[in-house]
Amino acid sequence: MALAALDLTVTLHTGTKVPLYTHAWESGSLDPQGHRLLETFTLDSGLPRWRWRIGDVVIERELALGAGTSTLAVVHRVLSAPGPVGLTVAAMCTWREATGTRRADGPGLRIERVADGVVVEGAYRLTGPGWQPAGQWHLGARAGEQVEDLWHAGSFSTQAGPGDTCEISAWTGDLAQRPPAPPVVLAAARERAHRLVTAAKAEGYAATLALAADTFVIQGPDGPALADGYPWTGRAAPVAAYEGLLLDTGRADEGRELLRALAERPATDAGGPLWLVHAVDRHVTRTGDSDLARDLAVPLSRLLRRSLDDSRPLSMDPADGLLTLSAADCPGSGRTGKLVEVNALWVNALAALGDLLAEGGKDDAEARERHARARESFLRRFPAPEGWLHDVVEGPAAPYPLGAGTQHDDPTLRPCQLLAWSLPHGPMRGAAGTAVRACGQALLTPLGLRTLAPDEYGYDGANPDQGLVRPWLIGAYADACAATGHPVDGLLDGLAAHLAEWGVGSVGEAAHGDAPHPAIGRPFDALAVAETLRVQTRYAP
Repeated sequence: MALAALDLTVTLHTGTKVPLYTHAWESGSLDPQGHRLLETFTLDSGLPRWRWRIGDVVIERELALGAGTSTLAVVHRVLSAPGPVGLTVAAMCTWREATGTRRADGPGLRIERVADGVVVEGAYRLTGPGWQPAGQWHLGARAGEQVEDLWHAGSFSTQAGPGDTCEISAWTGDLAQRPPAPPVVLAAARERAHRLVTAAKAEGYAATLALAADTFVIQGPDGPALADGYPWTGRAAPVAAYEGLLLDTGRADEGRELLRALAERPATDAGGPLWLVHAVDRHVTRTGDSDLARDLAVPLSRLLRRSLDDSRPLSMDPADGLLTLSAADCPGSGRTGKLVEVNALWVNALAALGDLLAEGGKDDAEARERHARARESFLRRFPAPEGWLHDVVEGPAAPYPLGAGTQHDDPTLRPCQLLAWSLPHGPMRGAAGTAVRACGQALLTPLGLRTLAPDEYGYDGANPDQGLVRPWLIGAYADACAATGHPVDGLLDGLAAHLAEWGVGSVGEAAHGDAPHPAIGRPFDALAVAETLRVQTRYAP
């Protein structure tokens, strides 16, 4: 976190100063309350636009980030006014980790004055018209649940009449090299947005999703990468997001480069290699890229073997060929044993790997045999008497983890099992859809699927594992419905409306399990965007 806020104040021709910004404070107050004068907030080609009205004075702000650069361009424009007004923009600064805070009683910010602006901490530079340094702490600003102090470094100011602007730039990297003027950055961002939407062949809210998807695709120092979400990012996005973020946006060339890089990197989580095989299989299936299949089939085989060695949480049971999770992949979840989603992914990956090897001219009878054995074991072990699949077999006795030392098959109805029908080589493909119907009746909400049904023991609509809604699961549910002959019409209506709330123009990571399902958690989530876009692309009329 660098530039925390640009606080705009308008000075009318009468001399009255009207703040158009809002801050929440540790005391619980909102001061000033510029949001009361906010007339509209919209996204134009993915770019945010605020418009305030003070009587007959209308002020607009637009901003854009330069693609592939750490450049922020902000343009304030007077749309209408009876005469010139003053625009003053206070720069509220910090320099901290996104999940941390900075307080006035800690190390002070290093400030260096430069032409028409300031350099903060030697890390980023601000420039604009009429810079006047200030230098004081504003104490007790609230950012979500956290409280921090912000440094008022100074203010930019100008007199502006109708059509005039106040333009501000901020950037990192080479601080002596000025970026293009803000209007140029905004125009380039709009042009880029047009190219992205055209490449994705998207219309309506699908175009919004295509632009949202672009925010997670990063060109890093080691090549392309996927961010998992904003804010509170920092780890790679699940490979499960690959198809929606890159194939459904017409960016297969970038995707090919990413897949090659991922095949050479060590796995960061237990399910990562399984999802990577699925991503490569989908890429080859949809693009016909047999060269990629030939190049990656053997490296993927090695990656799967490494993921099952003695130092990993996953191991293959020699008795049935299924995978056992010996340590919880998600801290606090308590789910250990043979998990339904892990083994659905395992069966899918073994079949996909066999296809990739064959596509590359290296058909492997052993891989086919492993797949057949794992699939047969899945079909024998996972069906539960209730008509759906066990969530875990051979796990610790419930309630977790009190039954250590004993084994228990858990028949709790959870959405993870949908992967067994939704994956193209899933072990339940071709089977009846009784469980899919049960998941829809008990778990489906307008924003995705709950992790537990409300009538189950231990349900808590705000708990990640006990009832919270996960929007990304709409993808597995839609595919499972299509595979079993259930309708998919209208599944995205709630998520389409969600694009106008919480993280505007994007899909958040979670919602409360209880109606009206208020969004909670991170407002911009890569996997949720990817799966919503994938479903829209595949099943929209």
